[in-house]
Amino acid sequence: MPPQIALGLAALGRPGYLNVGHGDDLGTDVSVDALRARSFEVLDAAWAAGVRWFDAARSYGRAEEFLGAWLRERGVAPGDATVSSKWGYAYTAGWEVDADPPEVKELTLAQFRRQWDESRALLGEHIDLYQIHSATIDSGVFDDEPLLDALRGLRDEGVEIGLSTSGADQAAAIDRAREIDVFTSVQSTWNLIERSAGEALERAHASGMRVMIKEALANGRLTARGDTGFDDATALAGVLARPWVDVVLSGAATVAHLRSNLRALEVEWTGELEHQAAPLVEDPGAYWEHRGGMAWT
Repeated sequence: MPPQIALGLAALGRPGYLNVGHGDDLGTDVSVDALRARSFEVLDAAWAAGVRWFDAARSYGRAEEFLGAWLRERGVAPGDATVSSKWGYAYTAGWEVDADPPEVKELTLAQFRRQWDESRALLGEHIDLYQIHSATIDSGVFDDEPLLDALRGLRDEGVEIGLSTSGADQAAAIDRAREIDVFTSVQSTWNLIERSAGEALERAHASGMRVMIKEALANGRLTARGDTGFDDATALAGVLARPWVDVVLSGAATVAHLRSNLRALEVEWTGELEHQAAPLVEDPGAYWEHRGGMAWT
């Protein structure tokens, strides 16, 4: 089955985001009502284009609220679309663009229980996949048996359990997750610049886990706004071409960007493009240091 493009709501649920040009995309009106309307517009365009997977998180501002309202108002029944969300970070920006910090991480059993109740209140029976947000080895989450048992309990109720990963040590978290009977899906950063998790993701896919790719455009660096020489459709095509990829997230904040992202499905990734992309690869430490220094806009 060929990989599909899903719509992630990280850039739609809050006024600030770590993406090149995000502030220009949103314009001057970043009120709750304006972002709700923008979210509905992009969600409508995605649905019309055949997108049937939508991804949010507790820390994406009001993303779950907007998505849940859209699903209800458009009459999308549970099962008509796949909905995934994430827990582990709390949104702390207070609707400010450059709040410091914009979100706070806590991977505890208490946080899981609290945020699951919040996600379920907003998304109801639509949640198909619930993921630990940025699981890492040093967080201790893989050794927290009470938490893992609670995740198993949710799985037994019919909700799939996954994790997302970030940082230079993504591979270690991916490989560790394969050893635990809880996780059936992993969402990781992989793009033409940051490829360090590729072999671990290939192993995860071979073991039967679903592989979802986030930040496929390197937070906007792999678009016309960046300096790589690649546009978004071509860069996304390079991700879609990996045989171990199942789902690639578009983080579009406008309908125009969404449509441009979806053109990746029509781009043939060739050996020549692979050759052109090879010099873009960065050391993962340098990549994540650069990302950490980017401003929220």
